[in-house]
Amino acid sequence: MNTHFLTGNELTQSQLIQLIDTAIEQKLQPQKFTQSLAGKSIVTLFEKPSLRTRLSLDVGIQRLGGHCVYLDEQNGQLGQRETIADYAKNLSCWCDAIVARVNHHATLQELAKHASVPVINSLCDQFHPCQALADCLTLVEHYGDVSGKALSYWGDGNNVARSLALYGCLLGMHVTLVTPVEHGLSAADIDQLNQAGVGSVKQIHDPEACAQSDVVYTDTWVSMGQQQSLDEVKATFMPYQVNAALIKRLGANAVMHCQPAHRDYEITSEVMDSDDSLCLKQAENRLFAQNALLHLLLNHKNTLTLQHAS
Repeated sequence: MNTHFLTGNELTQSQLIQLIDTAIEQKLQPQKFTQSLAGKSIVTLFEKPSLRTRLSLDVGIQRLGGHCVYLDEQNGQLGQRETIADYAKNLSCWCDAIVARVNHHATLQELAKHASVPVINSLCDQFHPCQALADCLTLVEHYGDVSGKALSYWGDGNNVARSLALYGCLLGMHVTLVTPVEHGLSAADIDQLNQAGVGSVKQIHDPEACAQSDVVYTDTWVSMGQQQSLDEVKATFMPYQVNAALIKRLGANAVMHCQPAHRDYEITSEVMDSDDSLCLKQAENRLFAQNALLHLLLNHKNTLTLQHAS
């Protein structure tokens, strides 16, 4: 089966629920899955530095009985030594899947075009679907039924915001992106997100216009690889900081951050270390969400047929 997971749009609502249920089952009954990937080798390819993605994949694949092969491309851009097409074709000779954390979505598309094994997006400039899977798993564990819950995302309208909004909407949540004017998603993005799910997605730029939220989520103001420093954008983003006053005003009872966090910039230590924080649970669930995806995609006993998305 040659099925790629590049944007996150490949999952239907029922498949997303199936994946979350599988991840929960793996946590409760890990012994049932110890041979799920037995005999399979999976390449994890990194153009960007990583802690949570690298460790959760390496440890997670080992727990499923598979073999993880780490490839470090951080010292040279993929495609310089040899073409991405040749790279993908060669990897396909030996491995059963390619999980790639890359600088540009176009790199994933080129890998998928020439690979004869599944290509999975573990992060690119436009999407972060594996993080969103872990986030949804965390929310389902925390609330049970998340349908109708209000989730507000504060800060930069980046890859995390886009993927989080997609899956939140797919699960019936009402997602509000609270972003500076020049740092939001496009109107076309918002329209597409609303068409994809059963919940809703809206974007506002005035922080005071968000009056209530069950869940508050934030991410770094400067994504990895951007040239600006946090201090350079501080004046623009400080009104969107997640702090105790904001949590109290919104009446939120859950706080999320995908990490790495720049404490006392996008989020205060007081909030991140509070009883309402789900940040470490999100990090833990990267392993289980990714394992559920790999199990359903690569285990021949399963029939997870993904929709096409580029």
